[in-house]
Amino acid sequence: MPADLDYAAAGPITELASVSPAALTGLAGLATDAVGICAQVHSLVLQPDDATSLGVGSDRLTEKDIRPAARLVEILMALDRAPLHLSREESGRVIGTCRHFAVLSCALLRYRGITARARCGFATYFHPGQGLDHWITEYWHDSDRRWVRIDSEILGRPVLEHPEDLRDGEFLTGGEAWSAYRAGHIDAAQFGVHGTENFGPAEISGNAIRDLAALNKVEMLPWDEWGQMSAAYRGATGADYDELIDTVAAVCAADEPDAIAALYAREELQVPPELSR
Repeated sequence: MPADLDYAAAGPITELASVSPAALTGLAGLATDAVGICAQVHSLVLQPDDATSLGVGSDRLTEKDIRPAARLVEILMALDRAPLHLSREESGRVIGTCRHFAVLSCALLRYRGITARARCGFATYFHPGQGLDHWITEYWHDSDRRWVRIDSEILGRPVLEHPEDLRDGEFLTGGEAWSAYRAGHIDAAQFGVHGTENFGPAEISGNAIRDLAALNKVEMLPWDEWGQMSAAYRGATGADYDELIDTVAAVCAADEPDAIAALYAREELQVPPELSR
């Protein structure tokens, strides 16, 4: 396995070594098991709409644009000096999206030495018949010899009976959704971003590329675009781009670290340096 794809070790977005000594104290009481850590993350993030409803200042909404987990931890500890494992009032949570739940979970799992990855794709459990843009975390279960998919955002909520172990089809990575679309198994018009008109094949292909980046430990924001993504959203790509996404989907599904790293090294798929910070 390439050294940079050791999923028990932090990547550039999930590293916590740069957290200040004062903020680092907030990590001391973290759980040591995967589900326990993700359950603690459940009370660390507040969705932007919920923040607005609660009257949180609009100046804080920019927190949703923060990529590095270390900065998210610094903000959390500045808002509330209590350790992160303790349940927080909503005003003491960082404002973010499903991606922030997933990336913070991934960062804290890796901080505890647990093999984990953030995944970008679509949840099928929010609205029947639709796959909605979503991020989750997965961790390696040693005794079962499998990746377990867990949704920290909905832990403890009446959305699914088993958010700590998502079943097949409940979450599709971007690549999985793309392959299903190309095989005629799903309607791409039902896959996209809730509350917007952004549905269709380009939304799926965009998440396939974001998921490839996440598998290379570069976990971007849901609206970050690079390569040919913008052209795809405009409908300005063709069969050659579709075939490229076929390759992305196949490589991610095979889950061979050398192939994942080699594919991501291609210029049209790699996150530009100015975005990966």
